[in-house]
Parts: sequence; C-alpha cells; structure tokens
Amino acid sequence: MKRLLSLSLLALLLVGCAGEKGIVDKGTYELDTRHQAQAAYPRIKVLVIHYTADDFDSSLATLTDKHVSSHYLIPATPPAPDGKPRIWQLVPESELAWHAGVSFWRGTNRINDTSIGIELENRGWQKTGSVKTFTPFEPAQIAALIPLAKDIIARYDIKPQNVVAHSDIAPQRKDDPGPLFPWHALAQQGIGAWPDPARVAFYLNGKPPYQSVEPAALLDLLARYGYDVPENSTEAQHKRIIMAFQMHYRPEVWNGIADAESMAIAEALLEKYGQG
Repeated sequence: MKRLLSLSLLALLLVGCAGEKGIVDKGTYELDTRHQAQAAYPRIKVLVIHYTADDFDSSLATLTDKHVSSHYLIPATPPAPDGKPRIWQLVPESELAWHAGVSFWRGTNRINDTSIGIELENRGWQKTGSVKTFTPFEPAQIAALIPLAKDIIARYDIKPQNVVAHSDIAPQRKDDPGPLFPWHALAQQGIGAWPDPARVAFYLNGKPPYQSVEPAALLDLLARYGYDVPENSTEAQHKRIIMAFQMHYRPEVWNGIADAESMAIAEALLEKYGQG
C-alpha cells in the first residue's frame, strides 16, 4: 500500500512538473528551458539580395542542383493563382543555403552561415563595348519581395545595415543585384539602410558631388562601415569596392571613382548606423 501511494505521489509530481512553465515534454525526455544563457546570439543576422542572371526555369534548375542554393526564388512576374504572388522556397530558413560564397560583411566572413538569401529572376547585365547595361526589375517582383523581406527582418531582428547586396559582401566577384535595384524605395518600406539626405548635404558641405577625393580616405570609411578592404588590395580591387558601394547607395553614377558625394554618403551612413 505504501509503495502504491509513493508511486502515485511521484506520478503527480511528474505531471505537475511537465505542466510547469518552461518544462517541455519531448516524449522520451523533458527539457528544462527556464535558465537561458546570456552568451547566446541569433544565427541569422544578414539578408542578402541577388539576381539570378538567367530565366526562371534555368534559375530554378541551378538553385536546386548540387552546387548552389538559395532560401527563396522570386520570378520576374510571380504567378498569383489565389490572388497572391507565389514565391518559391528552396531551402528552409533553419538550414544553410550556399548563396553568398566567399564573402565578408562587418567583420565576419562565411556569410552563408549567418544569412538568408533571396534570388530574383533577372537577366543581370549585358555588355556593349565597355558599357554594362543592367536589366530593370519588374514592379510585380518587387511587390512580392517587400512582404517577404519584411517578414524575415522581423523574425530575426535583422538590422538595416545588414540587408545587403551580393556585391556588398563579395565586391570582387559579384555585381548583383546591380544599380537598378530599388534600394531607396525599399528603405522607405523599412527594408535596408539609407543615408539621411540632410546629413549627406552636411558632409558634402557645398563641394561639387563628383569632385575627386583621395581613394584611401573613402576606402577607410567603407572598411569602417563593413566592406572588405584588405591591406594588399590593388587599385583595380579598390575600384570594385567603391563601385559596389555606389551601386547600392549612389546608383546614378557607379564608376568606382572616389568622389565627394560618395564620401558624404559613407559618412552619413556611419553616423546613422555605426561601424561594422
């Protein structure tokens, strides 16, 4: 009788414990989640925007092959069978996708490990002589991107300065999504960083926008903001870094030449978002 009573009391205690806040029943074991470590950090910190440089069918085949992948793919003109644009999820957000490749942003490399990638069906650029001409993005595609990006940013508390172009994190290899991607319009929707025009004007201080400045001074600002500027970089590599920055934040002129307006934009961004 005593043994039966003891077993009953133990069962009651276990039931009470399993129903206690912070105790999670996993079937064959329980988890006590009431004591959370302070030295814990979210895995997802960066949202990377790409273009595919191909049509949808080819892009889908490439991104579901064995070599590269992305979390999401948005067609140029998303179908809307139920009145809502359809987006392809190719990799669960909980899993790593190989979309960034060799990359660096704000003191961290291996951006695949800490990011979600969104690919946009877009032909990219064509070259005529020495001139690159980029393909515009379809309004319906951007309209589909906005709620998806907002959801991802909210889920992981991604900072504006960590919503980046592929060219931001790999400027020596990549141009996407290019100067026609509407970064300013997205920033107005709460997606990504953008400098305050008044502060850009303050730092420009009346100088002609395209007045040449010392490249090293601009590159120092870009390195502080988050770009990878290795000490042994060549002049050609410096130009690629400046070009990537301009395609994102000053897309009207993205010639890779250090100028006063690029300097002012970089200073305004650092003031607003801090160093990487």
